[in-house]
Amino acid sequence: MRLIKLAIANVSPIVGAVTSNMDRMLEQARLIARADVTLAGFPEQATGGYPPEDLVQWRAFVAAQRAEIERFAAETARAPTVFVIGTTVQIGGQLFNAAAVVHAGRVLGFVPKEKLPTYNVFYEARIFSRGSPGVELDAGGVPLGDLLFRFGFGTVAVEVCEDAWSPDGPMRRRCYAGAELVVNVSSSPYRVGVVSTRREMLATRSADNQATLMYVNAVGGQDGLVYDGGGFVFQNGRLLLEAPRFREGYSTCVVDLDRTIRSRVENTTWRSECEAFQRSGCRVRLIPDEEPTVAGSTFSYPAPIGGSFFLPPAEPPGASPRDQVLDELFDALSLGLKDYFVKSRAFRLFGLALSGGRDSMLSLLVTWRAVQLLHPGASDEELREAVGASIAAFYMPTRYSGEGTWSAARTLCRELGVPLTILSIDEAFDREAEAARVMLGGAEPSRLTLQNIQARLRGSRMWNWANSAGGLFVQTGDMSEKAVGYTTLGGDLEGSLSVIANVPKTVVIALLERVHARFGFEGIRLTLQTAPGPELDHAQEAESELMPFRILDACLHLYAGEKLSPAEVAQALPSLFPEVASGELERSARRFAEMFSRSIFKWVQSPLALHVGSLDLDRERALQLPVVQKNEW
Repeated sequence: MRLIKLAIANVSPIVGAVTSNMDRMLEQARLIARADVTLAGFPEQATGGYPPEDLVQWRAFVAAQRAEIERFAAETARAPTVFVIGTTVQIGGQLFNAAAVVHAGRVLGFVPKEKLPTYNVFYEARIFSRGSPGVELDAGGVPLGDLLFRFGFGTVAVEVCEDAWSPDGPMRRRCYAGAELVVNVSSSPYRVGVVSTRREMLATRSADNQATLMYVNAVGGQDGLVYDGGGFVFQNGRLLLEAPRFREGYSTCVVDLDRTIRSRVENTTWRSECEAFQRSGCRVRLIPDEEPTVAGSTFSYPAPIGGSFFLPPAEPPGASPRDQVLDELFDALSLGLKDYFVKSRAFRLFGLALSGGRDSMLSLLVTWRAVQLLHPGASDEELREAVGASIAAFYMPTRYSGEGTWSAARTLCRELGVPLTILSIDEAFDREAEAARVMLGGAEPSRLTLQNIQARLRGSRMWNWANSAGGLFVQTGDMSEKAVGYTTLGGDLEGSLSVIANVPKTVVIALLERVHARFGFEGIRLTLQTAPGPELDHAQEAESELMPFRILDACLHLYAGEKLSPAEVAQALPSLFPEVASGELERSARRFAEMFSRSIFKWVQSPLALHVGSLDLDRERALQLPVVQKNEW
């Protein structure tokens, strides 16, 4: 047996906070070393924060990361643990997203990322250079390139995030060159359902390469991105460890590296492909390290998960897969809001304009949960006090506000302990409507203008409060209404951060139903009993003015997500809604595409939003569309 102990170390870095980021890692490293860990991994770009974007163009920022890596090496010199840490390295005119291998007071080498994503929220090729097979460079006396590291316990390869997402990544040649253990350091953002995708993909990489694979992910929010943390250890495709998500800390497991070698000996396909690699003449440089590591003789043989070598563990009773996804989404939104509040250091409390409708009520619940995350370990009474001191809600009715939404708003605020201020905007609405008539030369403002006046008054008052109170003005609009422009510039589209702007309306409703099932808040039930609508006119209902939200969200996915034409969307819809006339579905598809294209000018001006899905409406991050366009195609 060749037993080693591995540690997945999840940390929540802040871009630019090189000193405090390293302090967090050193704090964990000391605990990890005391736990007799053989090798530990910290996330991608953990030193400088991820994504650094154009901040890496400041040479001092990159130089500071190198200095912090050297400090880490010096302060862990007495620890026998090997550490892998994500960082940026500069060599001449090239910048590399790299993993540093540190042991016994020395930086042994840097391994650069090879697969640089430029899709969805990623723009790495804009700022980083790619690593490549066989590359060897000198990073100020430390080798950078296509490297392996040999320790007393075995041979290790390291790689960075996206390198594992391609079957043709560096893992293949490094395993054929002798790597037994592959450490992947990652900062992979959360999106709905991503954990199962990661698990399956990494299990496949471990099995294909007949390797022990450790994957470690960052945790926490950065701008609009949310990292869910966690990680895995697979041995030749078998899951040995799945680390908890949505929290900082470290998780360990013991691995018998001899099992990896034995499996390779038994696998004729792997051996024949290894022979072909050896004939190709490709070489990976090996960095030997003779310094002592943790003695594996002190470890117990790793027991299988569930206790059986022949059967998978029994699934514990719990939430359905749908409920699990909704619970994770609620956690991700709350974590993203909490970290934006903490890491930006610009705000003292949260504030919302509360209508009692679905969107603002879900936004309030996310904010409530964010405050809970700010006070871990607090009692129920202490949490209620913290919520009362940290959240301000404002109900600003007009003659169009309904009793149902008002009842829901005050009920939920009472249940959560959120102070609610009632401030009518009716008089101000009349004054602004009259001012509009004067500016129009006596003509009557349009019906839409009269609606928008109300939304803009609320937005303006929220900004006035935020400026004076130091408040984070939570924007409460959802993705579906944003996509078709059912929003008001200067009104409900305003805010410091959009918490549900990338959550479709049907998912908003499902989240409310799930939170109600978990916590039983009466205010949620009252909200779900009302008809969705902005209440800016008499008996105004959103689905009557737009289309049923189920159809709208289907159009959003098919048109913006699947990139189907309006005609193709119309062709696809009947299989989803057989009860609806095909002519109505065709009109809905055409209408959605037209409203979507006309509304881009609005949503490119909306606040920063949390990214939680594969499709996001954010021109800077995900869906890059021209503001001016026509649908003649």
